[in-house]
Amino acid sequence: MTTGQPIKIETRADKGKMITGYAAVFYRAANPGTQYELMSDMYERIDRSAFNRALSEKDDARALFNHDPNFLLGRASAGTLRLSVDDIGLRYENDLPDTQVGRDLATSIERGDLTGSSFGFRVKSQTWTEEEGRDIRTINEVELFDVGPVTYPAYDATTTGLRSEELAEVRSKRDEWKKAQKPAPTLLSQAEAKQRIAKLW
Repeated sequence: MTTGQPIKIETRADKGKMITGYAAVFYRAANPGTQYELMSDMYERIDRSAFNRALSEKDDARALFNHDPNFLLGRASAGTLRLSVDDIGLRYENDLPDTQVGRDLATSIERGDLTGSSFGFRVKSQTWTEEEGRDIRTINEVELFDVGPVTYPAYDATTTGLRSEELAEVRSKRDEWKKAQKPAPTLLSQAEAKQRIAKLW
């Protein structure tokens, strides 16, 4: 069930129909739906700084339906897709094209059949922590590829619907972090080694 920030649609006299939504929501402790359960003992969260670089350096993101490049809805560099960040998350405005996919999408949103959003990305920076026996992956910076409506968003509060990385790669990053947490074995001096051996005899 999708909760949080549904897609909205409005008709503009100058540009036809426009959709707005949140492609990503920032983690808020009061709302468990703002984190994604990767596995039973692993959760993913999005930090409030995750999109700062992508917006300041103007990653040329596309608006796509279901992350499918065949269903192109807009583009940042063309001005038909506009991105911003607020207290909730990554917000997008997309002027729908007067194409078959654009018209079909507008109908599905108006009927309430389509309510979720998502974003396509590559993680550039992440941190790992542990809370109550669960590993927490926090995404601190991304390279942004696309945003837009999706049929099945993964986050309850509408964020990543299709994974940008295989889960196996996420596990690998988690394992690297866990390995780094373990203290390095202490090397004994020659004198200490002799003392320990002597105690055994």
